[in-house]
Amino acid sequence: MAPRMDFGPPPGESMHEKMKDPKPKNLKEVPEYLKKIFGGTFRRLFCIFMLVWEAQPFILFMMIFMAVFNGVVPVISAWISANLLQAVVDRITDPGVNLFLPLLLQFAFLFARTLVNTVNGVVTRISGELVTNHIKLKIMHKAKTVDVGSFDMPEFYERMENANREAGSRPISILSSAFSVLSNVITLFSFGAVLIGLFSDIRSFSGKGEFAFTLTFAVLFLVLSIASAAVSFYFRRRNFLYMRRRSKDRRQLSYFSDILVNKDLVKELRLFNLSDLFIGRYSEVFRGYFRGIKKLIFKESGYNLVLSMLTAACNGTLIYMIATNIRQISSYSLYSSALSNISGAVSNLISVSATIYEGTLFIDNLLLFMNEPQGIKCARETPLPVKRHTGHFIELRHVSFSYPGSSKKVLNDINLRLEPGDTAVLVGLNGAGKTTLIKLLTRLYDPTEGVILFDGEDIRNYEPSELYKVYGIIFQDFGKYAVSAAENVAFGDIERGNDREAVKRAAVHSGADEFISQLKNGYDTPMMRYFEADGAELSIGQWQKLSVARAFFADSDILILDEPTASLDPMAEQEIFNQFDKLRKDKTTVFVSHRLSSATVANKIFVLKNGRIVEEGNHKTLMEKRGEYYTLFSTQAARYISSSDEHVRTDTEELKKEDAVDGSMRWETSGKDLLRIRPKTHVPPGGRARFHGSVPANVSEKREESTEVE
Repeated sequence: MAPRMDFGPPPGESMHEKMKDPKPKNLKEVPEYLKKIFGGTFRRLFCIFMLVWEAQPFILFMMIFMAVFNGVVPVISAWISANLLQAVVDRITDPGVNLFLPLLLQFAFLFARTLVNTVNGVVTRISGELVTNHIKLKIMHKAKTVDVGSFDMPEFYERMENANREAGSRPISILSSAFSVLSNVITLFSFGAVLIGLFSDIRSFSGKGEFAFTLTFAVLFLVLSIASAAVSFYFRRRNFLYMRRRSKDRRQLSYFSDILVNKDLVKELRLFNLSDLFIGRYSEVFRGYFRGIKKLIFKESGYNLVLSMLTAACNGTLIYMIATNIRQISSYSLYSSALSNISGAVSNLISVSATIYEGTLFIDNLLLFMNEPQGIKCARETPLPVKRHTGHFIELRHVSFSYPGSSKKVLNDINLRLEPGDTAVLVGLNGAGKTTLIKLLTRLYDPTEGVILFDGEDIRNYEPSELYKVYGIIFQDFGKYAVSAAENVAFGDIERGNDREAVKRAAVHSGADEFISQLKNGYDTPMMRYFEADGAELSIGQWQKLSVARAFFADSDILILDEPTASLDPMAEQEIFNQFDKLRKDKTTVFVSHRLSSATVANKIFVLKNGRIVEEGNHKTLMEKRGEYYTLFSTQAARYISSSDEHVRTDTEELKKEDAVDGSMRWETSGKDLLRIRPKTHVPPGGRARFHGSVPANVSEKREESTEVE
């Protein structure tokens, strides 16, 4: 069943908006607001640390080492460069100055830095793969326990997709940013010590006014660096909120672009000439999305341009003051490097903090997904044992169901009972609730009202994974797996393993063996060409036969078939129903089918309308009742009858000629129908009056007085 889209956050309210902490309304609330912001960021950061630690502890140790290394490298580099520069200047005035040691130190430093950075690059790439694999596995393990109902929630589905998409890059990226904070702090304090020496030198060789002037510009330089970082922080947040607010636009862009490259849709796109339509819609959505992004980029660039010009002017003034108040070129090199690095460290510190904050907001998707509560679980500490290979009783008592986030009842006050060996058919128009009812029977959903009994016990008292083994099921949206044909069948009962004889037997019963045996590699042929060039592309009818084979292969007690033959031709459908009759034996079988010919063999028919069971019985009783089932069956049967109208008219004329010779029958017209009137006839006790010949479909027979007839 397609995911429902009529619930979730109210229009205009994104998932992120619901998660956000409310902004402070006054100064009193600011401390609490900041506490929540920073507390939430550190909590998420700790979770990321734990994820990486679970993947491989050595990753964290390597990152700590690189953080310290990157923090001291700028200072060491500046000091070595300054000494080398001073040695070169001294060599000009004194040829006896030895440059070997400063040059050796410079080369050794460059070699060590290159070596460490290369190793760090290798470790980072390996770490990314390990962490991605670890998080993907966590998502997959969590997905297998998440309630099926959660997948019908757009809000949950968006979280899951975002978590899956960001699993690879986000954690390592956030940790790298977090450790770069440590690097920047080390750099800041290291060059701070250098600057203290700078101002001591300036104070010694300049007047108080010049020193105060230089100090003022140094403070202004730091303020501008902080302002630049603050602008970056502000616009990163604005960018994040904009992307969250326009998440619908991004999903539409992805959807429209994917449609054009979808191999299953390419035929309709060409025949209906839809390509330009979707390209146009993509462009239209992009224009609206890009308009806001462009506005943010221009605003941020404008602020940064002004701040950069002010910073450059301030930086130039400071360098001039340093150059005119020191004695050695090495001091100038060291101090100018200190100013540049302190500016960069302050800016990076705030900018990286913004990156961490933004990244941890994105990681909320993963944390919320991993904390998704599981509702479909055993209600008892010790689950009841599920009996196997025996008949089962299933009873629904006053069961109603609404999808999460919706007050509309998809099923309303359902009461039914299935006994061992029953063959039941669920009948109704699209949207009547048939598939939802099956999901309740199999406990993929729990009812919102009422109770479901399995062998006389509340179905919630059984372990779901054990309960599922009882059912052999085919859904109308059956799975198509990009594995071999044999595996596609064997997935019906993975505990049996790849029992090739049983697989082939199931395929023969479903009719799938006919086309599988014609494939190049038979049962070992890959289905679809996702991974292998020689994969087989099947028709929808062939896929349905494979899914039916899966149900035949399952060692189940209860067969549930949701439109099992919707894509099959009438001959194949009849053959499969014949096989079902042979294979189900004493099993309980539940059908959902729009082809009501299958209902004639059922001993129980449940007619659903607007979420309620409006009729119940077998084919004979429901046809005699002339209610909803009679209408559905007659309407469908009329299509087949109308196709042979000419044959019916011919039979009618022949019957009229026969009656003219007999002389005992007369004909009347009633609307579009013909009435064949038989005169009163004496029928002996227990006897029957028989009509001679077949009666055409558009002819009704009537007696002049009531007599039992056949």
